[in-house]
Amino acid sequence: MSEKISNNIDNINEKLLRPYDPKETESRIYKLWEESGYFNPDNLPERHKEPFCVIMPPPNANGSLHAGHAVFVTLEDLIIRYKRMLGFKTLWLPGADHAGFETQVVYEKKLEKEGRSRFQMKREELYKEIFDFTMQNKSFMENQLRELGASCDWSREKFTLEKDIIKTVYETFKKLADDGLLYRGKRVINWCVKHQTSLSELETISEEQTDQLYYIKYGPFVIATVRPETIFGDVAVAVNPNDPRHKDLIGQEIEVDLLTEKRKMKVIADDYVDMEFGTGALKVTPAHDPNDFEIAKRHDLPSIEVIDQFGKLNEKTGKYAGLKAEEARKVVVQDLEKAGLLLKREDYKHAVKKCYKCERIIEPRILPQWFIKIKPLAEEAAKAVKNGEVKFVTEKFEKIFFHWIENIQDWNISRQIVWGIRIPAKICDNCDEGYADIKDEITKCPKCAGGVHQDNDTFDTWFSSGQWPFAALGYPDNRDFKTFYPTAVMETGFDIIFFWVARMIMLGIYRTGKAPFKTIYLHGLIRDVQKQKMSKSKGNVISPTEMTEKYGTDAFRMALIVGNTPGSDMALSEDKIRGYKHFSNKIWNIARFVVSGAPDTEGTLKEPPKLTEKDSRLLKELGEKIKEVTDDIENYRFYLAGEKLYHYVWHTFADVIIEEAKPRLKPENPNTADRLSCQYTLRKILETSIKALHPFMPFITEEIWSIITDKKELLMIEEWPKD
Repeated sequence: MSEKISNNIDNINEKLLRPYDPKETESRIYKLWEESGYFNPDNLPERHKEPFCVIMPPPNANGSLHAGHAVFVTLEDLIIRYKRMLGFKTLWLPGADHAGFETQVVYEKKLEKEGRSRFQMKREELYKEIFDFTMQNKSFMENQLRELGASCDWSREKFTLEKDIIKTVYETFKKLADDGLLYRGKRVINWCVKHQTSLSELETISEEQTDQLYYIKYGPFVIATVRPETIFGDVAVAVNPNDPRHKDLIGQEIEVDLLTEKRKMKVIADDYVDMEFGTGALKVTPAHDPNDFEIAKRHDLPSIEVIDQFGKLNEKTGKYAGLKAEEARKVVVQDLEKAGLLLKREDYKHAVKKCYKCERIIEPRILPQWFIKIKPLAEEAAKAVKNGEVKFVTEKFEKIFFHWIENIQDWNISRQIVWGIRIPAKICDNCDEGYADIKDEITKCPKCAGGVHQDNDTFDTWFSSGQWPFAALGYPDNRDFKTFYPTAVMETGFDIIFFWVARMIMLGIYRTGKAPFKTIYLHGLIRDVQKQKMSKSKGNVISPTEMTEKYGTDAFRMALIVGNTPGSDMALSEDKIRGYKHFSNKIWNIARFVVSGAPDTEGTLKEPPKLTEKDSRLLKELGEKIKEVTDDIENYRFYLAGEKLYHYVWHTFADVIIEEAKPRLKPENPNTADRLSCQYTLRKILETSIKALHPFMPFITEEIWSIITDKKELLMIEEWPKD
C-alpha cells in the first residue's frame, strides 16, 4: 500500500473517529452550498434542464421563526433537494412579507411598552420606525432560514415592499377598476376598536358565548335584542311577511319610546326575519348590524350611527354619550327597567365576531372602503380546481375550498393603518367618490369637479401577497416568469387556505390567465406533546433555534417530517427530536464502520465485483426500498418516505446487514472474493442511503459524502439513486 493511500485512509478515519458535531459542521457546509452557486438554477450542471419552481411563502419580517415556519422550510427544502438530484432546473425563490396589519400590531405593542402611541405620531415617522424594525428582523429571519438548511436562491430573494412588487400590485388594482370589479362603497364593515381599522371577514374569529337577551316593549310590539344600547340608531321594525301575528301592522307607522326621544318608525315586511327568534319582530339598526344594513338597502331606510370609532356612544344618544358600548348596555337596561319598558331577560347562546389579533368584539360600522367584486374571480378559481389545473394533495381541503368559494362575499381591501402599500387612489372632497389613480394624474373629481385628496388607507396585506407568485417572478416580461410560471407546488399551512391560497389562485388567473401553481400541499399545525397549541403563555413553545443548537438541524428536520401527515396537526416533543439526534449519530457510526471495513484503497470497489447471491439479493432489496421511497416522495407522502429510510438504515442496514457482514470482513476470511463482494455491497448501500437521506438530513449526509468519496462535486447535485 502506498504512503499516499495510507495517509488518505488515516485522514478519513480521523474525521469519522471524531463524534459528529453539528455545531462545527452545519455553518461550514451551508457556506459550501452557497459558494457553489447551485442554489441558483442558472448555475446547475447541464443535466438540469426541466424547470421546477417553488415560491416560498414569505415569512412575516417582524420576528423570529417558529416551529410552523420550520415545517414549511423543511418540507419545501426536501422537495427542492429531491428534484435537484433528479435533474430538474430547480428554483426555490425566497422572500419576506411586510405583513401590514400583523407587523403594525407587533410594533404597537413595542410602542405601548415604551409609553408611546401610534396615534400621537406622524404617518411618515411611524412608517420609518416600522420599516427599520422590519428590516432588522428580516435579516435575522433570513439567517434562521439558512440555519434550517434552506437551499433557496438568495440572489433572487424578494420583499413585498420592493418597487417592482408595488408596481405589479398597483397595476392589478387599476385593472380591477377598469374591468368594473373594484368599487368604493359605504357598507357595514368589521371594525376593531383597539386597532382602529376595518378587517375582512377572514380576519375575524367567531366565538360562542352566552349573553342576556332582553325583551323590550317597543310601541305595539315586544322585541328581543342582545344590544339594547343600539336602540338610538333604530329606524324601523321588521317582521316576516308570513307571520300572522303582525300582518295587520305591516306598512303602518308606529311610535316607539327610545328613552331619549319618542320616534316614529315604519313597520316593514322582510323574509330575513326569523319568526322563531324572540317574538318575531326585529328592530332594524342599519349602522350597527350587517344584516340590518341589507334590510335597510332593500327598503330604502336611513342609517343612524350612534357608536363611534372607539366603541363609545356618540352625541346622538344624549346622556349616554361617551360610555363604552358594554358599559352603556348596563345603564340603558337599568333605565328601560325604570321606565317599565323591560319586560324580561333570559340567557342566550350565540356566536360573536371578534378581532383575530386582540379578540375584542367587532363593532360593525358603515364606512367607505374599497371592495373587490370577488365572485367572478372565484368562479375562475373554482374552474381551475375542477378541471385539474390545480390539484390539492388532500381531498378534504378541496371540499373546504369549494364551500368557501361558493359562499364568498365581496372583499374589503382597505385598512386604516400606516404600514403597508398605500392605496393609489384619490377621494373627492365634495362627493366622496373614489378613483384608482396609480399614475397620480387626477387633480379634480371626474364626477363633480370637486377637489381631491390622496387616500390614506393601505391595502389588506393579503391583496399584495395574493399576487406573490407572478409578482415575485417578474410578471409579465422577466425571464423567470416565462421559465418558471406556473410554479410546481405551493406548500403552506392549511390555516391560510382562504387568506392566501385561494386568493393567489384567483388573482393569478385574473392577471396571467393561468393558475399560479399546479399542486397544493397543506400541512397542519405543530402542537405540543399533549396536542395543545403552542404559546408563550403556556410555556410549551419549541424554538427552532434552540432545538437545532441542541440536537442539530438534521434531527430537528426529521422530527418535523416523520409522523407529519398532510393537513393534520402534529405533536412535537423534545424527546422526539432527541431520538433523531441518536439517528444522526447512528448514521455517522455506520459510515465509520463501512469505511474502515471497506476502505477501497486501490479503487477496486468502483466497479462491482462478482457478487455473492446474498449480496445481490441485498442490493435488489435496496433498490426496491428506494423505489418505495421515491414513489412516496412523488406522491407527497414525505412522512412515510422518512420513516422507511429511518427503519431501513437503522434496523436493516445497521442491525442486520452490518452485523452479518462482520465475520466476512475479517482479514482472516480465506475467501477474498466473498470479502470483496461484502465490501462493495456495504459501500453501495452506504452511498445509496446517504443520497436518499440527503433531502431529509442535508448536513450530515453532505459531510459524510465529502469523507467517503473522492468526488469533487457536492452531494446536493448528485443523481438521485435509481431503484
